[in-house]
Amino acid sequence: MSGELEQPQAGPSRAGLNLPNPERNQTGVPGEVIRRARTQGPTSWIQKVLEQITDSPLQSVTPSEVVPVAVLAVQRYLLEGEPRDRIPKPPFYCYDVTISDGVYQEKCYLDPSLNFLVYKNILKVGIEMKIFRVSCLYNEKRLGQGILCIDNVHCGGTLDTISVETPFRNSAHEEIPERPLRGGKSHYLALWNNEDPYGDIWLTNKQPEEHNFNNTRIISLSHLEMTWNNRKNFPALLVRILHKSRLRYYGKPDKKMIEPYQTFLEVADSSGTVSVIMWNALCPEWYKSLRVGLVLLLQDYSVKKSYPFRLHPLPVDPQIKLISTMEVCLNLRDPPNNIIIIPERQVKPEWRLPKLNHRFVTRSELDNMAEKQICDVIGILVFVGRVQRSKKKENREDFWSYRWIHIADGTSQHPFIVELFSTSQPEIFENICPSHRGQLCANDSKVKNLIRWIKTKTDSGEKKNAVIGGYYPFPPVPETFSKYRNSVKVESLLTAISEVRKEIEDLQYREQKRIAIQGIITVIKYIPHSSATENASASETFQNANRPSTSQAAGRESQSQERDDKQHQEDGPVSPQCCQTTYTSLSPTKKKRIVQGPYDKLVPVPQPDFSSQTKGNKSGIPSIFQRRESVSTSMQGKARKTISHGWESQLWREKKFGLVDHLHYSSVYPESIPRKFTVEHKSFLIQQYNSQPAKYIPPEERPPKLNDFKSARSLGHFEVTILGLNHEIAIDVAFLPMYCPEDIRASQIDTLLTCMNYSCVYPQEVNGNERVPGPRAIAGDIIKAVTELDRTHVVCILDICNLGNNKVEVCLHKIYSPDNIY
Repeated sequence: MSGELEQPQAGPSRAGLNLPNPERNQTGVPGEVIRRARTQGPTSWIQKVLEQITDSPLQSVTPSEVVPVAVLAVQRYLLEGEPRDRIPKPPFYCYDVTISDGVYQEKCYLDPSLNFLVYKNILKVGIEMKIFRVSCLYNEKRLGQGILCIDNVHCGGTLDTISVETPFRNSAHEEIPERPLRGGKSHYLALWNNEDPYGDIWLTNKQPEEHNFNNTRIISLSHLEMTWNNRKNFPALLVRILHKSRLRYYGKPDKKMIEPYQTFLEVADSSGTVSVIMWNALCPEWYKSLRVGLVLLLQDYSVKKSYPFRLHPLPVDPQIKLISTMEVCLNLRDPPNNIIIIPERQVKPEWRLPKLNHRFVTRSELDNMAEKQICDVIGILVFVGRVQRSKKKENREDFWSYRWIHIADGTSQHPFIVELFSTSQPEIFENICPSHRGQLCANDSKVKNLIRWIKTKTDSGEKKNAVIGGYYPFPPVPETFSKYRNSVKVESLLTAISEVRKEIEDLQYREQKRIAIQGIITVIKYIPHSSATENASASETFQNANRPSTSQAAGRESQSQERDDKQHQEDGPVSPQCCQTTYTSLSPTKKKRIVQGPYDKLVPVPQPDFSSQTKGNKSGIPSIFQRRESVSTSMQGKARKTISHGWESQLWREKKFGLVDHLHYSSVYPESIPRKFTVEHKSFLIQQYNSQPAKYIPPEERPPKLNDFKSARSLGHFEVTILGLNHEIAIDVAFLPMYCPEDIRASQIDTLLTCMNYSCVYPQEVNGNERVPGPRAIAGDIIKAVTELDRTHVVCILDICNLGNNKVEVCLHKIYSPDNIY
C-alpha cells in the first residue's frame, strides 16, 4: 500500500487508523501511521505493529514482537448504521479498547468473538495485556482510513499505576464529543447498563435565567387539555417539575437514531399535572440539568393523545387534577423547543405553582403500612452493599444495576432495607457510602426529629457501625418451599445439579442469580475467623491459576479447555482462602423490603414474622434443629468439642471417589466480605464495591489491599458439600453466617435450616452473668444440626454471582428440609 492518501477527516466514526501522510508535524501527535518512524526517542510498539500490518498483503497479522500494553479504557456502544444485509446477530454491542505502550495511546476495536472477556470482567481497565493477533478494518468509503482490530489477547494482572499523559498516536481519538470507531453517528453507552448517562455528550451547564414575561402568553394545563385538539400553536406553559424518571434507551441496530433516549417529567401548575416526554437529542442536552422542584417555561412544544397503559405516579397533592388524556412532547426538531429554567427568586406567589410535598414515614411506622403504598424515607446510611446486576430479559444483553442499602432514622432498632436501582444518577449511585448525608428538607417535622437524633450520635459511634460491601443474602426466601415456588417467576423452578456449571458459566460480571437444587448434605467444614487466610498473594495465585491465558475467536473452546484444567487443579485439597465472613447487625426479624417503584419512589413489601420460632432457645438455633430429640446442655457442650470443625457423612465416604463430576465453588473472596467503613479510605472502598469503570482512574496514592480492612464478620464461614440425588455429581459451596459479637442483642446468627427470613436468627437477650456463646460454640451447634440431615433429601437455595476475573461466588442461602418443603 503506497501513494498519497487523503488527510483524515474529523467527524463521527472516522477516528481510526489513518494511513500514511508523511512529514506531518512530528513533534505533535501524529494523526496517521508513519511508515518508517523518523522521530527520536522511545520506539512505539503500536507504531511498529501498524507499519507491519500496512506492509502485509494479509488482512490480519501476528506482531513480530509481543510486548505488554496497558488497558486505559473499555467502552461500549451499539453497532448502528450497518447495511441491512449486514445487520449482525447478537451481540449488538461492540467495544472499543484504548491501549498504551508507554509512547502512544491507540483506540482499537475488539473483535466480537472476544466480547466474553468484557462480559466476565477479565478484560478491564488497569490491567496488563498482550496482543497476539491484529487486523485492519478499512472504511471503504474513505481513502486510507481504517481501524486497528484486536483478534487475540492474553489478559494479565492489574498494574500498580499507569501514566495517562501518554499522547494518542491519532489526534482524531481526542476529538470532542468522543465517538465510537464504528457505528455511524452513535455514541458510547455506560459500560454495564443503558440507564446511566455516560460520556461528554451529556451536558450539565443549563442554568436558571431571568425571563421577561411581558410579551409571553401562558396557558394553564387544564385549559390546554380542553382546547389542544383545536389548536395549531400552543401558548407557553409555566410549570414546576414534580417527578423525573430514569432515562430509557431504545436504540436498535436497524434504527439510525443519533441519541435514542426518552425520559418523562411530571409537571404541574395550579390547575393540574401532566406528563412531559423529552425525546432523543434533548435528553443529552437537558437531562442532567433538570431536577425535581425546578420551575420551567416551555415554549414551542407539541401535544398528543397520551398512551393509555402508562403508569402515572401518585400526585404530590391529591387536590391537583391528574391530566391523563394528553402528553406534552419536547423534541429538538419537531418543533424546535424552547426550554427556560426560571430562577426561584422570580417565582411569584400569584402563579400558585404547587410546592413539593414529601410522604415521609419513619421506620417505626413502616410495619403498619399497606402493601405497595408509596412513601418517602429519610435517614443516615449505615450500610451500602456492592453493585450487582440482573438481566432485564433472558437471552438479552441488557441489565439492571442495583445495590442494597440500610437507612437508620433513630425510631427503631431496625433500619430501612432498600433495593436501590441505578436510576440515571451515577454521580449519586456510585458515590453513595455509609454515613452519607445529602440534602435535608428541614421544614418537615419528621426531618427535624431526625436532625435532633443525628446530633445525639457521636461520630465515633457512626464510624464503628458503618459497613460497606460484601455478600448480602437479600431478599429473603419464604419459610416453606411451596411458598417459594409461588414467589418466583422462572421457567424451571428446580435446577438439576448437572446444569449448575452452565448456570454459573453463563453469568456475566456482577450478575447475581438465585437457583434451587435438590441434594443431600454430606460434608460441612467450619473455617474459623482466626484461621482465615485472607492473603493477597494466595488469592492472586488462585486467580492466576484459573485465568484464561489466551482468547481465540472460538471463545467457547477456550473456556471448555479452561474448565478441564480447573477441574484437575481443584481435585486436590482446597485450602481456605479469604475467610473472614461475618456480617453487620442491622436486619430485623420483622422486615419490610423497600423497592423502588415508578419515578424512583419506594414501595414497602411486608415480610412475615417468624421470630416466635426461636422462643426459649438461648443458643439462637431455631426449633427445627431440635425436632428429633431433646439434647441437654451438657451433651451440647460435649458435641461442640467433637464436631466443632466439621462433619463428613458415611455416604460421602462411600461415593466421593466414584463421582462423575465434582464442582468446587466454596472459595470466599475478599469481595464477598463486608468491611468496616473508614472515612480515611472512602474513595478506595467505594471503588472496590462499585462496578468496574470504563476508563482508568489513577490512584491518588499507593492503594491499600482490600484484605487490609477489618471484616464486619467474626464467625468465619463454612464449606458445605451437596451430593446430587443420583450420587454422580457433587458441588462445594460456601455458607456465610451472620454474627457480630460487638452487639449480641442485635447480632444475627445465620443457620442453615431455620425458617427465619433469609436464615437470620436473633439470639435471646442474656443477663449480665450469663455467658454469650462464642463463635466456635455456635459453629458446633450448626454442624450438629446438619448431622441430623444425614441421607435426607433437601432443597438448597443458592445465590450465585460472577465477581469478575474468573471469581465466582456460590453461597448457600437456605435449606428446605422435608419438614418445610410443603
